[in-house]
Amino acid sequence: MVELFHEIQGTLRRNMMRTIATGFAVVSGLFLLIVLQGAGNGIIHSFQYNMGNFAFDAVRVFGGMTTKPWEGIKEGRLIRLDDRDLEMSRRHFPHQVTTAIPKVSNDGVVASYADHYISSASMEGVYPEYAASQAVELLEGRFVNNIDMSEKRKVCVMGSNSCKDLFKEGGSPIGRRVKLGGILYTVVGVYKANEMFSGSNFYVPYTTLCTIYNKGRFIDELTMSTRNIPTDSAMEQFIAEYTRATSHIHSFDPEDDRALWIWNQAGDNIQMQRAMSILNKAFWILGLLTLLSGVVSVSNIMLISVKERTREFGIRRAIGARPWNIISMVVVESIVITAIFGYIGMLLGIFFCEWMDATVGNQVMDMGVFQTRYFVDPTVDLHTCIQATFVIVVAGALAGFFPARKAVKVKTIDALRA
Repeated sequence: MVELFHEIQGTLRRNMMRTIATGFAVVSGLFLLIVLQGAGNGIIHSFQYNMGNFAFDAVRVFGGMTTKPWEGIKEGRLIRLDDRDLEMSRRHFPHQVTTAIPKVSNDGVVASYADHYISSASMEGVYPEYAASQAVELLEGRFVNNIDMSEKRKVCVMGSNSCKDLFKEGGSPIGRRVKLGGILYTVVGVYKANEMFSGSNFYVPYTTLCTIYNKGRFIDELTMSTRNIPTDSAMEQFIAEYTRATSHIHSFDPEDDRALWIWNQAGDNIQMQRAMSILNKAFWILGLLTLLSGVVSVSNIMLISVKERTREFGIRRAIGARPWNIISMVVVESIVITAIFGYIGMLLGIFFCEWMDATVGNQVMDMGVFQTRYFVDPTVDLHTCIQATFVIVVAGALAGFFPARKAVKVKTIDALRA
């Protein structure tokens, strides 16, 4: 075995340009495959990161304005949701709706602490279940609870971006009192603000906001967590049935698509997952085609190498070498070349993905009304890299095996004449 490797080493040194050409094909194929996979993962992860604070099993309903007359009532009428919609959602759709949570809002309030303030904040009156339904991620403290609701406490949960604006001196905001719309509220929790939106939302107990601002029985938004709706057609049917049931309460045309605004987050999730799957497959196809071009290059170079060494093989057979000795020598030579350069290509691809993650992956794009990260964690797991390297090593072995097998079938006298 030691003699075999010494012989392979001598062969590679004698054919340095051929070795470099083979190695370049292997390195470039693996490098481009890993980089393309890393770039695809970076785009997919950016979607997942920017939408991380959204629960995709939810349907959110808002009141709209009618555009069609109905039963003697003119168009242009404002539809405001109320507690009847809440009861209907829970009673008429028990198999599709797991929870129905109302929310009231008070926008444009001034939030202040000491000398710092936010000129246009939004107060959201919510139930304790709202955190789970909208995937609110708490960084510190707690969310609104049932005791806050029953006692109508003046407590709030603020976003991490609002903490930076109001508590510039640092420290935990828990227990501090901030002024919202001229009324003091005690901070009980901090949630992770979505970078995609720069708004400042303060969550307070639903009952507290309704009492202070005299909201009465009206609801600004109704959030429903859904189940047993696996397809787009089933979701469309559910929305049509829900709109029809709501139209009976508020007396509007069920075909009037402006009377209600329904944000189908569950449907958006299905479409986003489908788009990410297509994107992932596209990057895989491009990467595999690139890897295939490297395999073809290795095959061509090994074919030329074997053809050039036909006379050498004839001499070896003439002095007693068996066909398998010659084939194994060529195959091991192919494996050594593809393994060494494949490892180099894998390392270069991994290092380049890490470089993209350290530079582009940390950048935040400010779009004015919202901020977003367009490239998140553009890396490839080590298992995929090893698999790709293994594939090209096997391909290199086959690229050497078949031409060598064909060459040793040539008669010794004909090989010596080559």
